[in-house]
Amino acid sequence: MSEQPRKLAIICSKGSLDMAYPGLVLANAARMMGIEASIFFTFWGMDIIAKKTVDHLKVTPVGNPAMHMPQLVGGLPGVTDLATTMMKRELERLDMPPVREFLEMLHDAGCGIYACRMAAEMMHLEKEDLVEEVDDIIGAMEFLEMAEGAQLLFI
Repeated sequence: MSEQPRKLAIICSKGSLDMAYPGLVLANAARMMGIEASIFFTFWGMDIIAKKTVDHLKVTPVGNPAMHMPQLVGGLPGVTDLATTMMKRELERLDMPPVREFLEMLHDAGCGIYACRMAAEMMHLEKEDLVEEVDDIIGAMEFLEMAEGAQLLFI
């Protein structure tokens, strides 16, 4: 049996509503099991932690084969809003918190929440542009050092 505490490091690189939840759910499960967890948000994943966008994430049917609809339909006006409304309804039915609240819960549970320095600079985001739960803006190498010995998931 290993003496090292279990660790989970999650990299979230996509900023749509349907791509926000997998990382949040896995980090929450890890914390509930007593596993150290941290999430590194990069590229479009920055939308999940940016104050301006966190409450406006959408499900984008275009280019998503899991939506099981012709791509042409996904591009019609209103389909993105419909898909977003449907997903939010299902998440609510499952008693899943909105993304902002989920970030608060994770942070309160001890999950590390980090923003990618390069992505922040590329998107002209400062720490004050991000939700309060973001522990720091760090570089990829810093995150990988933190994640040493952890299971690493890229979402």
